Amino acid sequence: MLPYYYPQVYYPYVLPPSSPPQIQAMPSAVGSGGHASHTASLISNEDCGIKDVWRHNLEDEFRTIRQVVQKYHYVAMDTEFPGVVARPLGEFRSSADYQYQLLRCNVDILRIIQLGLTFMDDEGKTPPGFTTWQFNFKFNLSEDMYAQDSIDLLQNSGIQFKKHEEDGIDPLEFAELLMTSGIVLMDNIKWLSFHSGYDFGYLLKLLTDQMLPVEESEFFELLRLYFPTIYDVKYLMKSCKNLKGGLQEVADQLELRRVGPQHQAGSDSLLTGMAFFKMREVLTPTLFNSALIQSHRQIDVKYRGYRAHHIILA
Repeated sequence: MLPYYYPQVYYPYVLPPSSPPQIQAMPSAVGSGGHASHTASLISNEDCGIKDVWRHNLEDEFRTIRQVVQKYHYVAMDTEFPGVVARPLGEFRSSADYQYQLLRCNVDILRIIQLGLTFMDDEGKTPPGFTTWQFNFKFNLSEDMYAQDSIDLLQNSGIQFKKHEEDGIDPLEFAELLMTSGIVLMDNIKWLSFHSGYDFGYLLKLLTDQMLPVEESEFFELLRLYFPTIYDVKYLMKSCKNLKGGLQEVADQLELRRVGPQHQAGSDSLLTGMAFFKMREVLTPTLFNSALIQSHRQIDVKYRGYRAHHIILA
């Protein structure tokens, strides 16, 4: 196993605010593209059609999802996680190998905070009532590792960490229900994502209850097993020369209106699904289908945080 280097592992009870580590921290904000939102939305998620799922209503909402997925076979997905706090040491075969090991070591030691799932049919239409389920996992700022700027960003986006501590979902209970939900291990389900290596890394960790494979090839084998069809909007953008940037920038260029607060997994997953179907609308069928074939299961494992372009490869 590769050793890990921790440029910023934040334990509030060990490192007081007046004594920050004397090592430059890794860039580490979360969410899909764009800039941080400094104020939480005054409109509730449920008013936006986003159902917040906590420990107390987890089983009830999965019962609903098992019904929804029978008609709505496109699942747009996004996660929120506590940034990047470690980097692997050693020799690497390539920059791609380094990026996967960076993903692996951080997913292995950190906990997922949120998962957003949005359901759409073949025409991009969403279910009546709730369109999106936002799963809020157990996370304790006094015990779990995180990067401070990531937590600041999520708090500014309206994430309630006290409630995550008290009523957050247990990962094992979630994984058990997800396995029987009808949305994983299914050939007819099409997963939509945006620059989603870390997102799927956290999902695989949940589903297997194990650390990620050492080899990237084994990681992709697991992806093919649990998520047979994945389309990453970031790869589809290569067929649209004018589309650039993160999720919010792409949505702006496509003239899409965000629903719900940015940097929350529910809203980001909904915007991802909207972007996919908008691109299908603006591209010719031949070009779009060609892009789908090229993007199928092409997942970029490079960290896509708030300042991801500042990462320096070893």
